Amino acid sequence: MLGPSHWSAAVQKERRFEPITLITATAAMSPAVHGGRAKCLQRLVRLDMPVPTTVALSFKAVLDLAHGNLPDMAAIMAPFGDAPLLSVRPSSQDPDWGGPGAILNIGMNDKKYVAMIEEIGEAAATALYLRFIQSYAVHVARLDPDAFDLPEAPTPAALQAALDAYEYETDETFPQSPAEQLSEVLRSMARAWDGTSARLLRQARGAPADAGLGLVVQEMALGVGPGECGSGVIQFIDEATGEQRITGRYLSQSQGREALTAGSGALFLTKDERGPSVEEQMPEIFAELLAHGELSRKRLREEMQIEFVVDQGKLRILDAVRVQRSSRATVRVAVALAEDKVIPREEALMRVTPTALSELLHRQVDPKAARDLIAKGIGASPGAATGKIVFTADDAQASAARGEPCILIRRETTPEDIRGMHAAQAVVTVRGGITSHAAVIGRGLGLPCVVGASDLTFDRKTKAFVGPRGRVFAAGDVITVDGTTGEILNGQAAMLEAQLDDAFKTLLTWADEFRDIGVRANADTPADAQTARNFKAQGIGLCRTEHMFFEGDRLGVMREMIFADSAEERKAVLERLLPMQRGDFTELFEIMQGQPVCIRLFDPPLHEFLPSDKAGLRELADQLALPLSDVTTRVEAMTEYNPMLGLRGVRLGITVPEIYEMQARAIFEATVAASTKGAPVVPEIMIPLVSAMREVELVKTRVDAVAASVKAETGKDFAYRLGVMVETPRAALRASDIAEHAAFLSFGTNDLTQMTYGLSRDDAGRFMSAYVNAHVYEEDPFHSLDIDGVGELLSIGAERGRQRRKDIVLSICGEHGGSRAAIAFCREQGFDYVSCSPFRVPVARLSAAQLAIGATLEA
Repeated sequence: MLGPSHWSAAVQKERRFEPITLITATAAMSPAVHGGRAKCLQRLVRLDMPVPTTVALSFKAVLDLAHGNLPDMAAIMAPFGDAPLLSVRPSSQDPDWGGPGAILNIGMNDKKYVAMIEEIGEAAATALYLRFIQSYAVHVARLDPDAFDLPEAPTPAALQAALDAYEYETDETFPQSPAEQLSEVLRSMARAWDGTSARLLRQARGAPADAGLGLVVQEMALGVGPGECGSGVIQFIDEATGEQRITGRYLSQSQGREALTAGSGALFLTKDERGPSVEEQMPEIFAELLAHGELSRKRLREEMQIEFVVDQGKLRILDAVRVQRSSRATVRVAVALAEDKVIPREEALMRVTPTALSELLHRQVDPKAARDLIAKGIGASPGAATGKIVFTADDAQASAARGEPCILIRRETTPEDIRGMHAAQAVVTVRGGITSHAAVIGRGLGLPCVVGASDLTFDRKTKAFVGPRGRVFAAGDVITVDGTTGEILNGQAAMLEAQLDDAFKTLLTWADEFRDIGVRANADTPADAQTARNFKAQGIGLCRTEHMFFEGDRLGVMREMIFADSAEERKAVLERLLPMQRGDFTELFEIMQGQPVCIRLFDPPLHEFLPSDKAGLRELADQLALPLSDVTTRVEAMTEYNPMLGLRGVRLGITVPEIYEMQARAIFEATVAASTKGAPVVPEIMIPLVSAMREVELVKTRVDAVAASVKAETGKDFAYRLGVMVETPRAALRASDIAEHAAFLSFGTNDLTQMTYGLSRDDAGRFMSAYVNAHVYEEDPFHSLDIDGVGELLSIGAERGRQRRKDIVLSICGEHGGSRAAIAFCREQGFDYVSCSPFRVPVARLSAAQLAIGATLEA
């Protein structure tokens, strides 16, 4: 039963409205009180469309019905005259929330049946009565539907059999009073809405717990009888593409939405070589439908699907609903309505959800496709892909070389797996969370990725994994990965391709006109930078240079540097890496010509570049011409208990300064080279994992010295900016000191969240769902920025940084940067820009515009 607060919000709103309302152009009505269908019918009435007489029951009236309190039945039936035939349809606030099915032909009884035979003939009258008996028996009396299947021919004998079946099942004759029939229909629909299953289903669709239901009682437009009679549905856009196209069907001698499910016999709406059409056979009706469609588009400011009936040659409009549409169609329709001046651009932007935009950027599993679910993890990078299973980066590269799409499956990825990720179509990891290595790189590459698939068990010896229920999948088996939902599917699922059409580009151009915060991209390679440029990022906010060292022969050179015994030997090895880094940065600068590029100096611990398995150690010993025992001992000596809090970032830059000096030289020489070909480049150099002002001083001194040296050697002057990546709580708290030597502070919220919570971002996924379900955390803090905790550190850091340096540039460059909550926070705090993965840039641009528009509307 209903709780004391159920539908309380609707009840409060309804005090201004009558529980029973005849829908007229001037009646007091609201979708928050009567539901969307009722309000839409009023709008159609206001447009002088031929809508049958309709009465609306408010949410409270239906709530009372669910409690067993009947409304004033005489008041409901009065507008319809004597012996009417009626229909009842649900009217929830949002059509996506569902509701009980419509019931037609209420009022059919023995007396009405005799009268209807005279009006429309025996066969049509019998069909109406039979349909009503079936609907009433199944949906109101809750009887077994098998006993009330409609016969092939609507004969009086079949009708009597249906009446006898009802009496047999209920020990009562079929109700003959129209008022009794209607009251029972209304009561049944009210109780169906309040059932536990229905409540859970609509909450899963996003409805609030106290969502109310209205009901509309409408005079029947029969669609059966003499002359031209029938029912149909028409819409004026393609629901998949959003392009202008008339679709729908019409079926003579039918009711409800039979036309949509009809096989042979249904008419097309427009001229069609496959068969007859309404346009050809009923040109006047077709012209009326076109006029109503155009009018509803302009006045209702939406693309509507119209349900209609032709009753003895006259058109009646029963209902109109917003056309259900794909994400691609949503964008196209919003842009088209704005371009036609039906809605303003601001409204077009507000009508497209960031999720819908994200879906257009990636291939998706067709929602209509069958899904053989193997396991489910965390959807960490959206999109979908199909390929053969591989378990190593080498196998992924070999598969790509053969032209065979593959899916890389790992317990967890390391930087060494990046080459395999580049070769794969998608990545799955057993461990990890939304900001794990696989997730971050996957989003950067636009690669579908599922992490934390803890139901999978590896068997390395047999090169297979075992899923739930003991299902075994070996290398070479074909699977599909849905990085949007986190599902891993057996076999090759049907796909929908990415769609970046002109409407997509137009919408984002409009978004840039309204947003008031910058959007940059996290890009580590020239390919990433080109993607960012294509998506109109305003520069690069984070370039993680360590990813460049895993390409090709560079890994071997890097390992030689790690095993060098002195600073001189390290410099000699780094001299071989210098031209490679310089080439990377030059290409990066040329792609982003005229846009800022923020380069983070080397960050990870050195052990990440070294192998840990026996085969890898033997290969390394052979490469370095060293005894295996020496290599093994050296690798073991570099192992740290907690490497992510150990010798990495600025600590490595201070203890092994040759690395940062080489990188600074590569950046400055690339700056000179790129500036000769176009607009001057102003690189931004970012120091990672800072916690003390002295760290910045030491690195700045060395970087300035390298800059002076390059200027002297090249005879070219250039500017650069040095800043700090704030990813330790102490850096946020001491931002005033740090800002003395930093032109910008960019908050790395991945590590900052990790250190603030004391959570491993790679391991938290294993228990985070339990924490969220127990309301310890409202959301996974690695997925949505923790405004109360981490956000306070950002506020403190921003405020103290500005106190020391008023012109300091503030930003977020962690993966939170693309989320709506983080963008809203950054706007409120006056940050200059956010930076996120290249494929999240369009979504961030739209979110920023919507937040700016929303703020304007509230002002």
